[in-house]
Amino acid sequence: MECAQEHEEYPVQTQMYSVERPIYNQELLQEQLHQREKPSQPLSQRIAHSCRCTSKKAKSHLYSFLPILLWLPRYPVKAYLLGDIISGISTGVMQLPQGLAYALLAAVPPVFGLYSSFYPVFLYTFFGTSRHISIGTFAVISMMVGAVAVREVPDERFDIPELNSTNSTEIRDDLRVQVAVTLALLSGIIQLCLGLLRFGFVAIYLTEPLVRGFTTAAAVHVFTSQLKYLLGVKTKRYSGALSVLYSIYAVFSNITDTNIAALVVGLTCIVLLLIGKEINVRFKNKLPVPIPMEIIVVIIGTGVSAGMNLSDTYGVHIVGTIPKGLRAPAIPDMGIIQQVFIDAIAIAIVGFSMAVSMAKIFALKHGYTVDGNQELIALGICNSVGSFFQTFPITCSMSRSLVQESTGGKTQVAGTLSSIMVLLVIVAIGYLFEPLPQTVLAAIVMVNLKGMFKQFADIPHFWRTSKIELAIWVIAFLASVFLGLDYGLLTAVAFAMITVIYRTQSPQYRILGQIPSTDVYCDVDTYDEVKECPGIKIFQANASLYFANSELYLNALKKKTGVDPCAILAAKKKAQKRHASEMKQADECKKKAVLKLTSDVETSVKHEIANDELPLNGKFASADANAQDTSPAELERFMEPMGKVHSLILDFTPVNFVDSVGAKTLKSVIKEYEEIGVGVYISGCSGPVVDDLTRLKFFEKSITRDLLFHSVHDAVLTCQLKAVSVSQAALNH
Repeated sequence: MECAQEHEEYPVQTQMYSVERPIYNQELLQEQLHQREKPSQPLSQRIAHSCRCTSKKAKSHLYSFLPILLWLPRYPVKAYLLGDIISGISTGVMQLPQGLAYALLAAVPPVFGLYSSFYPVFLYTFFGTSRHISIGTFAVISMMVGAVAVREVPDERFDIPELNSTNSTEIRDDLRVQVAVTLALLSGIIQLCLGLLRFGFVAIYLTEPLVRGFTTAAAVHVFTSQLKYLLGVKTKRYSGALSVLYSIYAVFSNITDTNIAALVVGLTCIVLLLIGKEINVRFKNKLPVPIPMEIIVVIIGTGVSAGMNLSDTYGVHIVGTIPKGLRAPAIPDMGIIQQVFIDAIAIAIVGFSMAVSMAKIFALKHGYTVDGNQELIALGICNSVGSFFQTFPITCSMSRSLVQESTGGKTQVAGTLSSIMVLLVIVAIGYLFEPLPQTVLAAIVMVNLKGMFKQFADIPHFWRTSKIELAIWVIAFLASVFLGLDYGLLTAVAFAMITVIYRTQSPQYRILGQIPSTDVYCDVDTYDEVKECPGIKIFQANASLYFANSELYLNALKKKTGVDPCAILAAKKKAQKRHASEMKQADECKKKAVLKLTSDVETSVKHEIANDELPLNGKFASADANAQDTSPAELERFMEPMGKVHSLILDFTPVNFVDSVGAKTLKSVIKEYEEIGVGVYISGCSGPVVDDLTRLKFFEKSITRDLLFHSVHDAVLTCQLKAVSVSQAALNH
């Protein structure tokens, strides 16, 4: 009860604390602390220990590689099964039309989109660690695959008079399938290797503004590529730099050939899809499951096309033949690995980045963890193994993942059920979708891009929050739109790295002051209450000290503190030189005055002797005003005023590391300021920074660990005590 009353009487913000301790520098602190001895093992023993296999270690590695062994035996059937069934059916209903649609983006026949919606999804159940993401076809990855396939197998190669259009189309499609399958194999191997080498951290280099700008640009590519299907016109498919502009120009050049029936069907589907999605958003709390508008549109479109014979009557392009059953495994074409290797790297990294970002969002929401390295392994297995069954590269789909999570999905069982639904279509009823107009698939793709186009709202957001992140977004978008997705991504990553260098080279520099009667130090330019300690300058930079910013650090230090040792020493030399010049002129004037005086005296003496006259005092005035010595105090007027600064404290609290160039810069700072009588101290060094300085042999006879202090306040108290002792010594002297 008493404690509660005290709590009410003294709120948290007014609680006080009092600590009495010595003033700690690094030397004193190390004397009072006892470092733990870490047992060192020979390299051979460490290698033997890491290679030793125990049952516990083998079990741990097995569970890590196959997470299904960990969660499936504990699967709560009564609590999870119903939700997973509903979620799996809902996601599978979306998986089917998106697989067909995204196959067009990948420039392969629609059935390969169904393959890519089955094998990888089923495999992910065994190896993935996320319970909610939906693996399979995705617009951005499909577009990247299609760009490579069209580049490697262009349409011009099949304009051969000897071949009829059907044969040439089949040959072209077979070759593009080989390109897509090889990309899946390569990207899968890259992801698998990165995962086994524990390189899951590579995704951090694809910062959120970069990914959002890149995916927005990919949406522009996808949208323009679908215009010809929506309008029902035949145009060449472009890839590479300026492909968006070429595609738009080609479509509008053939706008007079628009198939009105295809356009009407496509626009009708777009309207229905937008209405359905809006209903799902507005009434998501009232609907047990989202309305599956995509599959409804596919069914309606297929029925209308078959009933009205849109293909023969109105010339509407349809999906065409969908082979029944699964294909036998086949080895991808290894002869084109060299041509598509760089593209596979980009696809592997983008695919992993999209998957792991969505996985972490759901994991944070539902309170579990995902392993980035295992996700790489899972995606690598899905892509590489799937490539032997004619799948193209896959990743996580944002729209399907949101449906899978919102409809009650609890585990990877939901994904397995969705893949089984796709399997049933492949082996049993796939032929029913052969009359499906391609304009319906284009409508599905375009409407699914709505979420990506909403990312244009990032521009005002980043304008308000961070101009650098805005620049990353804009560069990623523009480069990907105009240079193509592959070179655009490379350009965006390079620019993002340049911004990292820029930020470390352009940190914020501050002069700190003390909040009166506390040990708290803040920026003096930010708060009115903060006051500088008399005679002490506290300098802070929010970046590490290394070769890229050491010179900038030194310049900022001199500018912010107002104490420039080089300028002061130069002024001192100039003053001494001027003083010597004046002394020399005074000596010359003195000599001339003496000679003149001697001559006048001799004449006067002769005259006085002649007239029997002598000086009254027997002495001669011999001093001239300019002949007096200049006082040493006069040197001060030749020097730029330094103020009364006697100590400089470098706050290293934000510093993470120091390299050899940074250590040399610190040494030069200490020596330069010592020459003008200003002591330099360093505060807030972390253990790794002290280790860096020790390894770089920063500490020597003139620079000891006594200059390092545990905190800014310790350094300030030491400077004040030294200033008082120096003043007393001067008074006693």
